[in-house]
Amino acid sequence: MSKPEKLQRMPAEHKFREELERLAAEDTHAVPPGWRMSPIAVEQFILGDPDRGIRRKFVSEPGLVRRMIISLCTNRGSLLIGEPGTAKSWLSELVCAAISADSSLTIQGGSVSEINQLLYGWNDAIRNEKGPVPEALVPAPFYRAMAEGKLVRFEEISRCPQSLQDAILAIISDRIIVIPEIEGEAGVVVAREGFNVIATSNSVDEGVFKMSAALKRRLNYETIQPIRRVKDEIDVVMHELEGLNARSGVETPPDPAVIEVLVTIFHELRSGQSLDGRSTHRLASASMSTAEAVNVAHAMSVHAWYYEGGAMKPEHLVHFLVGSALKDEPEDRARLRQYFDTELARRDGEHWQQVYAHRHLI
Repeated sequence: MSKPEKLQRMPAEHKFREELERLAAEDTHAVPPGWRMSPIAVEQFILGDPDRGIRRKFVSEPGLVRRMIISLCTNRGSLLIGEPGTAKSWLSELVCAAISADSSLTIQGGSVSEINQLLYGWNDAIRNEKGPVPEALVPAPFYRAMAEGKLVRFEEISRCPQSLQDAILAIISDRIIVIPEIEGEAGVVVAREGFNVIATSNSVDEGVFKMSAALKRRLNYETIQPIRRVKDEIDVVMHELEGLNARSGVETPPDPAVIEVLVTIFHELRSGQSLDGRSTHRLASASMSTAEAVNVAHAMSVHAWYYEGGAMKPEHLVHFLVGSALKDEPEDRARLRQYFDTELARRDGEHWQQVYAHRHLI
């Protein structure tokens, strides 16, 4: 690893190293074979434990994280399905950091086209000199995860060609890789305890490939919903914003009132309903996710730091909201204007009115 100050983003196992080490050292519960800590400690790491100084890192409905952890205790993998920006990848990274202390064994479904990208390839120089010997083999994430007894992350699995999805069925079912070029025991890799698969899939844009029916049967499904409570969403945005600003050298203090307006707008446009129960338009081309709200808040902070003397102002929110909310759907502009006229125009509070005053930018 490079020095922390040189990294734009640290893997979860490094970012939360102190928490993970403390949880593992103090864990008195039963630990599954190959795991670094017990299922109870993994859940505490993800959902937080204020009494022990462990902060919450993921917001979900009750039971979702526990069901996912239990599925990974078995020989069935876990498939996380949800809209963009619902932190599917973040959850899989946290789980891998807690269970395997390594979240780097990752496959991007949209970028794989050959089986060697999943299993193994060859160092041509060594192979040409010595033949297909073990030292000529170049392990891919599945091979390494099996050999080392770790979890492998398969991002956007439905973007992977179905032929490759079918190719990993034997791995998930039998926990074995056979290397026909190498004779004897060296040509067989049997998964060590701790190996399993966490896959993710986008429920909005699934890609050009259908999920293999046989592969579906070997994975437990969990649907990741957007955060339901605005207060929880505000907490997530504030915390993530502080981290992004710190890494960017931005010392702009987040304005809680501006962040509340931003998150509320995203929440209502995403759900199609105002906080007091009135129907609103949902935007067709924008996810309006919590992750996108974080990005807008960060852009506002950067703008305030470099252009506004460090003060985040509500009147600037519309400038950055437009770039996030209006994509390639012309009717979304009219929907956003109507939302401003029917919802923001009637709300009390100086921040709300300052935002509405810039409706002309839409």
